[in-house]
Amino acid sequence: MKTISLSVRFGLVTSAVLVAYFLILAMFDKQSNPFFSFFNAVITFFGIFEAIRLQKLKDPKSFSYGEGFKTGIVTGFSATAFFSVFFLFYATEINPDFLSNLLDTINGVFKVDIGIITFIVAIMGIATTVVSTLTVMQLFKNTGNNIQKQ
Repeated sequence: MKTISLSVRFGLVTSAVLVAYFLILAMFDKQSNPFFSFFNAVITFFGIFEAIRLQKLKDPKSFSYGEGFKTGIVTGFSATAFFSVFFLFYATEINPDFLSNLLDTINGVFKVDIGIITFIVAIMGIATTVVSTLTVMQLFKNTGNNIQKQ
């Protein structure tokens, strides 16, 4: 249970940083430019990295690949869930013109609603979480090929 609370805590912090980044972009009217969403992956990666690093520092002898993977997945999924809820709230309540501005930016002539866009944001967050967790675990996994530093 303590592992999950650590992961959810880091997920909350990661989502807070994602929300802050989104709002900073909104201050400069850049939040509807999809190019800036690539930095979300960097923020998510760093949050997952720190959660797994702290998990390994707490008990390096019992740290396993599965434990680290679980920590990264829970961290990223919770950050994605919290950010998706914020995104839905922002696009419906704070800035109702956001969806039309976003579709204009990508030259979209699609008939989409906010539910589909929020679902896409969540899927992108989940994909980023899985890739980031797999990448970070390559740095922290215990291997039998060489002597691990304690």
